[in-house]
This record gives sequence, C-alpha cells and structure tokens, in this order.
Amino acid sequence: MGFLTEFREFAVKGNVMDLAVGVIIGGAFGKIVDSVVKDLIMPLVGKVVGGLDFSNYFIMLSAPPANYTGPLTYEALTKAGVPLFAYGSFLTVLLNFFILAFIIFLMIKQVNRLKRATPTKPAVEPDDVKLLREIRDALIRDKA
Repeated sequence: MGFLTEFREFAVKGNVMDLAVGVIIGGAFGKIVDSVVKDLIMPLVGKVVGGLDFSNYFIMLSAPPANYTGPLTYEALTKAGVPLFAYGSFLTVLLNFFILAFIIFLMIKQVNRLKRATPTKPAVEPDDVKLLREIRDALIRDKA
C-alpha cells in the first residue's frame, strides 16, 4: 500500500475527522470564553478588588529607561522593554481556564444525563430461543 493511500485512509477515518471538528469548535469556543472572562467577569473582579483593569496588575522588575516619558501601563512598559511580573494577566488566564473547565464539565454532565435518560429497549428474544430454553428446562426437571 502506498504512502498516500495509507495517509488518505488514516485522514478520512471517523476519529480523525471528529478530532479535527473538535479542535475547530474548541478554538472558537475558547474565543467566546476568553471574551466572557475579559469583557464581563474580569471588570467585575477588578471593581471588587479596587482596580479597573485586573490584567494591568504587575510589578516592574527594573526601572523604565531614563528617557521614558510614557504611561506606566502594562502595554506601554512592555513596548519600552521593561521586564514585568504580570500577575494580573496570569490570574486572568487562570480564571479563564477555570471557567472553561467548568463549562466543559457542565456540558459533559449534560451529555451523560441525556445518555442515561434514553431508555434502552430490552432485546426481544426470538421465539425459537424461548422454545429451546423451555425444552432445556423441561429436560432438567425430568432428570431431577
């Protein structure tokens, strides 16, 4: 079997296609969760903590250049090359992860609940199998 034929069989198998769809949907879903965290949740957390933008919490690890006259914001200092310990950005990403994990947990829980809710019909036993079992049981009773 040629390499291309073997690769084509691998690529069109159901699992590979399911994985590709999952990665694409996961990427889009990640953007939605990122927006929820960045645009909805973190401003509320920042307000409670006392700041307006939680992702701008950082510690400067060295002083800005001597000729620096810009604002002391994360973006401006990063562009100026100042090393920063950006714990606010890290906490934002961490919160993003926990929200995403919680949403995935809820989705999997719902799917599992739906799987359990679907009653499975018991397999109908064919008549010939029933008859053979009756004959077997009758022979066992006659021996006893």
